[in-house]
Amino acid sequence: MMKIVSIALGLILLASGWIVFMPKGTPAPIAIVPAQDVQEQPSEQTPTVQNMGTKPVTSAAAASSSASTKTNTTSQATPPAAASGAHVYTQAELLTLADNKYASGNVPLGDYKYVTDAAKVGYIYLCNVHKDNPGSMVNGPWISGDTWNFLKKVSVDGAVSWPNAVFSNIISGAYRVLTGNDLPINHTTGVFPVASSDDAHAYDPNPNTISAQTIKESLPADPIYSETPYCMGGEVGIMLSGVALFNAFDAGLRDAPAHELQDSCAGHPQGSGEYHYHSLPSCLKDTSETTVLGFAYDGFPITGPKVADSKYLTTDDLDVCHGLTSEITLDGKQKVTYHYVMTQDFPYSASCFRGKPATYMSETPAQGQGGGPGMPPPPR
Repeated sequence: MMKIVSIALGLILLASGWIVFMPKGTPAPIAIVPAQDVQEQPSEQTPTVQNMGTKPVTSAAAASSSASTKTNTTSQATPPAAASGAHVYTQAELLTLADNKYASGNVPLGDYKYVTDAAKVGYIYLCNVHKDNPGSMVNGPWISGDTWNFLKKVSVDGAVSWPNAVFSNIISGAYRVLTGNDLPINHTTGVFPVASSDDAHAYDPNPNTISAQTIKESLPADPIYSETPYCMGGEVGIMLSGVALFNAFDAGLRDAPAHELQDSCAGHPQGSGEYHYHSLPSCLKDTSETTVLGFAYDGFPITGPKVADSKYLTTDDLDVCHGLTSEITLDGKQKVTYHYVMTQDFPYSASCFRGKPATYMSETPAQGQGGGPGMPPPPR
């Protein structure tokens, strides 16, 4: 008799616009909700990307959305503010994003543009804020107000070869092992210390001498994208030239490519003789967005910014860690992966880590890695 009453009650409620939920074998309604509140959720067709995550919608990400969206409202490309490890950018989308906005050489100055609480587009997410005396104390004429011109900046003279340079990049099990001595294997360097007769000496009389270091890094060969970015210290990773890549700051937390003097390949040594870059090496011939130039300490690749002739990605096109997900050539194969993009504008390369950096995985930083992830920027 109770089952008949329950069924009758259910039919009456259903006819009145209500849905009745009754577990199997339950004689009476368990929960009653209005039918208009029960909506079928639309299915999401997201590209399947191995070891990728989705960038969380945080206040920092929301705050940066307006700064990272192109002004071309007719574009059908996904706006950079929505870029995450889960969205795969097509070539058509990248072409829509890319432009040649810095053809004149004028780019924004990045002095003191750091954050410590959460990652933000156009800022470096530092683990520790340590300010030291910068190497260069005189601003060159290429710096004007809040901009500087990379086409007008002078470089350190010289073309020194390094026949004893060594570097290897191998996959061993679950790790990518990078070993070398930090000397460039495919380009020359300037003369350091900077000679007094060099015009660069008037702005940055770098007294340091380039010397061999010990690089041995075991990075994840298949890094896992983290929804929550990791902060960084002074170093970003290792380039395939065998040279260390530092973040965009000098020891005084100023824009290093703007204030400090580098050689014709955008490199120079710091206090311990470690030759390094802060920005895209200017002597590289292939700076395509699909070409791997190096690896960050979390294992994710670093590529160039060029999408096509006179079409380059900039900071406004990238996520909070200065990267995006697209198909690149990795270890001789085409692969869809998250990767950092080196750009002409600050912060030039990775500004935080999307994966867990190698030095977070070990008890001590690797040898020869002055100012690595989680460490303050190394003094010059």
